[in-house]
Amino acid sequence: MKKFTLIGSGLVGSLLSIYLSKRGYKVSMYERRPDLRTNRISAGRSINLALSDRGWRGLEKVGIADEIRKVALPMKGRIMHDINSQLSYQPYGKEGQAIYSVSRGGLNCVLMDLAEKQGVEIFFNERCDGVDLKKGNAIFENFETQKKTEVHADYLFATDGAGSAARLQLQLSTDRFQYSQQYLEHGYKELSIPPTPDGDFAMDPTALHIWPRGSFMLIALPNMDKSFTCTLFFPFDGENSFNALDTEEKMMTFFTKMFPDAVSLMPTLKTDYFENPACSLGIIRCFPWSYEDKLLLVGDAAHAIVPFYGQGMNCGFEDCVVLDQLMDAHGEDWKTIFHEFEVSRKPDSDAIADLAVANFIEMRDKVGQKEFLLQKKIEAWFSTKYPEKWIPLYTMVTFSPDIRYSEALREGQRQESIMKKVMALDNIESKWDSEEVENLMLELLNG
Repeated sequence: MKKFTLIGSGLVGSLLSIYLSKRGYKVSMYERRPDLRTNRISAGRSINLALSDRGWRGLEKVGIADEIRKVALPMKGRIMHDINSQLSYQPYGKEGQAIYSVSRGGLNCVLMDLAEKQGVEIFFNERCDGVDLKKGNAIFENFETQKKTEVHADYLFATDGAGSAARLQLQLSTDRFQYSQQYLEHGYKELSIPPTPDGDFAMDPTALHIWPRGSFMLIALPNMDKSFTCTLFFPFDGENSFNALDTEEKMMTFFTKMFPDAVSLMPTLKTDYFENPACSLGIIRCFPWSYEDKLLLVGDAAHAIVPFYGQGMNCGFEDCVVLDQLMDAHGEDWKTIFHEFEVSRKPDSDAIADLAVANFIEMRDKVGQKEFLLQKKIEAWFSTKYPEKWIPLYTMVTFSPDIRYSEALREGQRQESIMKKVMALDNIESKWDSEEVENLMLELLNG
């Protein structure tokens, strides 16, 4: 029986372990943190996740989607809150389409439970100290006992996230390893809106809430306990920044002015703001993702992105689907599997990294603008009339798992060039659904 060792038992590692175990392999995972199920990590660092069709496909292929649906809440659209507390709504897709709010910790606990039921062994408090690439061994140090263990496996998968120890080993030990790390000027801080005194949601729980304010924004996603997890995306430095809001008075004055309807729902705002850390947002690109047939980087270890398209987890789950397809195609030829995986997934991981940054600008700057909402209305109208000719970019990324991220990026760029010409038409506000607009879009599409 082939032995597989996974470094990291996060979301992608736990799901991948289920895929491998279902194929009859002996699988063990080593995790540097304590067991989340008995030692819940304190709040303040976990952006809620948006599970969409690519992620659901990854869960469905191993028959666990129904278990995850029990801890997921559907969000059918965005609700934008302007500075005067006026609301506007934008559906995410067609009738029946939604993204799903899930707690990172809650989802991880369910996946680990399902992995153990499948026969996967999980070892906690084990930090990866390095990888012997020639032997295919991983060295772990236990946080509690300081004991070091060298673990041999036939194959190693690094699913240990953006700070991957295995990726560092590739940087240090292999020639021509390409690596880049880019940080945004913005960071994030977790805040909270509790349930109402009578135990209900304080806002509409069927939508993702956004307070777009140009250079920064606040978002809120619903939780199973009727609370909302809020995330402030904010510059680290400058006039309006984490460093500038360094007293309770400054912070409350700012929030009351910028997010008046949110402040009234946040009784623990002062505590949350000053006790929860301001965390960085980064993008990691590297290549290659493998070493011979010994080691493969998967998920954030290979391609960490910023969270603004809600695709980090979904992209990682899609990694598992692609690996499963390659295992079907190539059997035990792991060198070919590893190579084809990294070559096929690299363009898509680069594309979703670019799309995520672009969507940050859209969410914080554009979603509250009348011109943007009109453009999206025109696209939805045209797509309904010509579904074979026009799939909106958000739909391609979020609800079309058979369209690759790289294809969605290219087609989205073409659509944007068309829409610039459409939006420049005189009186577009009054004739947005006219024959003139329809014919222009058809002409530009065929040109």
